[in-house]
Amino acid sequence: MKKKSDKERILILGASGFIGNALYKELCNYFKTFGTFCNNNKTYENNRHFFQYSMEKDDVFDVLQRVKPTIIISALRGDFASQVVVHQHISEYLLRFDSKLIFLSSANVFDAYSKYPSYEFDKTLSHSVYGHFKIKIENMLLRLPKKHVVIARLPMVFGVSSPRINELKLFLKEQLPIEIFPNLVMNVTSDCKLAQQIHYMINRRKNGIFHLGSSDLVHHDEFIGDIITSLGQYKPQFKHVYTTNDERYLAVLPKENTLPKHLQIKSTAVLKELTV
Repeated sequence: MKKKSDKERILILGASGFIGNALYKELCNYFKTFGTFCNNNKTYENNRHFFQYSMEKDDVFDVLQRVKPTIIISALRGDFASQVVVHQHISEYLLRFDSKLIFLSSANVFDAYSKYPSYEFDKTLSHSVYGHFKIKIENMLLRLPKKHVVIARLPMVFGVSSPRINELKLFLKEQLPIEIFPNLVMNVTSDCKLAQQIHYMINRRKNGIFHLGSSDLVHHDEFIGDIITSLGQYKPQFKHVYTTNDERYLAVLPKENTLPKHLQIKSTAVLKELTV
């Protein structure tokens, strides 16, 4: 068994979720790694590295004081207003205990721009409630000294047990119409590759803004079609949704903060992971 690093204590907020769980599995063999879960769950309750935590009811500071993390990864989902308060408290902790936060943000911080892909230092602008909320937290974190923060902007994240894939399988089984957006040009990633990228950032003590999407762009309808083909012999029903007459981009590409070649991914590799 690999010797765990004594340098870092990692706390993953939202470790029971799809992305949080992928991060926990990747990091727990290398670092002292802890996580939070929200709903009652015997598996997590019996694991001394997991703490039950509800954003709405509990103070995140209690978990922080018990774990004393050097690195916090925020993979929280749920009520937006509660998340803003949580990240205010985390910001205070970072300064007080000289820790770092890796905040999982979203391509939606750029969803008001539709003509081009977006790069790390482009100005954020969103027309969606979700995008607005991510921008609010990003701006809060960008006011902190740079060494305390990584902002990792994510495109659509897929994985064998991801909510998107589970929903697709259900819709195919029930023969329900699947929404596709023929004009949407995007990039994608997988939970496994994302976890490896975050691991690298921890090892290399990275900070700043990172765009963690595939290096190529795909059309939403084609990519979903390819996934369905990989899942088996189905005759899917599609509901075509056109939000604009022109192609609309929702893609996060790196320009300044690039990762090594082996940590980059193409959309074909994401598809391949889904068929394993």
